[in-house]
Amino acid sequence: MAITASDVNKLRQMTGAGMMDCKKALTEANGDFDAAVDIIRKKGQLVASKRADREAKDGCVLAAAEGNFVAMVSLRCETDFVAKNEKFVALTRSILDIALANKPADLEALKALPLGDRTIGEAVVEQIGTTGEKIELDFYAGIEGETVVAYIHPGNKLATSVAFNVAGIDLQVAKDVAMQVAAMAPVSVDRGSVPQSVIDKELEIGRDKAREEGKPENMLDKIAQGRLNKFYQESTLLEQAFIKDSKISVADYLKSVDKSLTVTAFRRYTLND
Repeated sequence: MAITASDVNKLRQMTGAGMMDCKKALTEANGDFDAAVDIIRKKGQLVASKRADREAKDGCVLAAAEGNFVAMVSLRCETDFVAKNEKFVALTRSILDIALANKPADLEALKALPLGDRTIGEAVVEQIGTTGEKIELDFYAGIEGETVVAYIHPGNKLATSVAFNVAGIDLQVAKDVAMQVAAMAPVSVDRGSVPQSVIDKELEIGRDKAREEGKPENMLDKIAQGRLNKFYQESTLLEQAFIKDSKISVADYLKSVDKSLTVTAFRRYTLND
């Protein structure tokens, strides 16, 4: 049967695939739209298998807050050209909206949620067929708090989310902390939440440096502990110097707003890590 431009455009709107791919799929399917959609989806799976060994270095990172929940997602691709494409950004936004609405437990649960007539995971594979690049949904995080805030750094390559223990705080205060997380990349909220593996590694580095400097063996542990305390001050959010006033810590800044105010959780994700 004859395939019209209207038919091709209709399939393109349904799938997001290119004009020629849509025309070929409709021709192969003898004008059957359902069969043509399946053909395009299978093409996406085929392209995905061929691109599996490629590295997706670029992409789009978005975050948003709704009520007491804030979510963040990262959809990766190979090139900046695709990362800036309106449809790619819109797909990332759709995935984020679904995460906000459903609060999935983890990345795999997010991938299994429906997006239109297929799952998010399937929609990502279809995008591979559309762009010809490796596409992967590689990060999702959701946190809750009395107040939550999201921050997206210009360019959609870095985003942060922060949760606080007090409701109704000034959103500028919350954003200040979210931007602190973006700029200073803390490893944890406070020294009590630093993973033991990180502490052990820092102590080992501290002892090794002291030994290289010729310090006596019986002083290595004490020196390493001192350097660990400096690490806490530089790398834990509440102890870091506040970026808007380096004379005070982030904890001091929060206490100046409300003596009971603190951060309960945060997430930071960048494509450059």
